[in-house]
Amino acid sequence: MSAFIKKLLNNPWVEIAARWLLGVTFFYSAYHKIMDPAAFAKIIYGYKLFPAASVNLIAIILPFFEFFSALALFMGVYPRSAALIIEGMLFGFIVAISVNLIRGVKFDCGCFLLGEAGHTSSAILLLIQDIFYFMLGLHIRFYRKKRRWCLLPGGK
Repeated sequence: MSAFIKKLLNNPWVEIAARWLLGVTFFYSAYHKIMDPAAFAKIIYGYKLFPAASVNLIAIILPFFEFFSALALFMGVYPRSAALIIEGMLFGFIVAISVNLIRGVKFDCGCFLLGEAGHTSSAILLLIQDIFYFMLGLHIRFYRKKRRWCLLPGGK
């Protein structure tokens, strides 16, 4: 790895930018889902991956994981743990999108806007976006220098 990339990855301002970008993204994503869980449940059902009995439970619980993990990242409260939770969700999203891409199923990802009838996104673009966010999470998790602007000392 070049010296420039090492210096860039060890820069505390790059780490805080990654934390805030991931945090704001998931905070915004969670907001619409929390406000309208029924619409989100319809989107989850459209993935055709989960038993019908579990769809409502997923639609209620998942947005709160997104919300509190995003808040923890943004505020610097256990950022490694918050990044791990978000990476777990992103991995699940990547698998779900990949399965539907392989099966050729058209679906609304439910990422940011709900209630737009017939709205579908390019699965390839969703995969690229989620992989990018996953890489941001990896950077946050493996960052070992002093973190800036954390509520907890040391930002562990």
